[in-house]
Amino acid sequence: MARLGVNIDHVATVREARKSKQPDPIAAAVLAELGGADGIVVHLREDRRHIHDRDVKILRETLQTKLDLEMAATEEMVRIALEIKPEMVTLVPERRQELTTEGGLNVVANRDELKNIIDLLHEGEIQVSLFIDPDPVQIKEANKISADLIEIHTGQYANRRGKDQRTELHQILEAARLASKLRMGVNAGHGLDYTNVVPIAQIPEIEELNIGHSIIARSIFVGLERAVREMKERIR
Repeated sequence: MARLGVNIDHVATVREARKSKQPDPIAAAVLAELGGADGIVVHLREDRRHIHDRDVKILRETLQTKLDLEMAATEEMVRIALEIKPEMVTLVPERRQELTTEGGLNVVANRDELKNIIDLLHEGEIQVSLFIDPDPVQIKEANKISADLIEIHTGQYANRRGKDQRTELHQILEAARLASKLRMGVNAGHGLDYTNVVPIAQIPEIEELNIGHSIIARSIFVGLERAVREMKERIR
């Protein structure tokens, strides 16, 4: 069974809508862990639109599971990661005008920059994952620059229906097999919900699913602890 990483960014998004102290993403992380989350994911964006530096520091000190810090491949973020020491960093593309992360990293085009950052994080004993599309060329390049894992971007799959979705699912399956064959860890995430997660969870090479929006949306009606438990059941 794939592990579940719960992304709590959207709890912070609600907090920032009123620039208040509530809801507290730290409290959300505690409830997610009680619901069975295997890890907590946060994206510390360059514009700090939701998660703040203080949130990450407190999470690092209080989590009982693991912290996966999503971040852009910048000097500032590397410095923060080396200071906080999350168990894992996931490098993601980032544009300020986007609502959420759109598409995976272009590892081929940014090979040298990413390799330098991976080396620095490895020196700090931090695992590094690259958020990439299910593209064999990008996966092979991620392996060449010593990424420990990839996180397969499932956004296109989540946005498709019928035959088109099945095509995207096949690409994800092949990408997971390739990464596993290259002895890389395989995670997946983006746009997954309580329905479309099932075929992805059935791919044996995928070790962890990182899911945020659908769980936080569900928690409005049933509470966060139960929403996480229900997602764990869907994955199981």
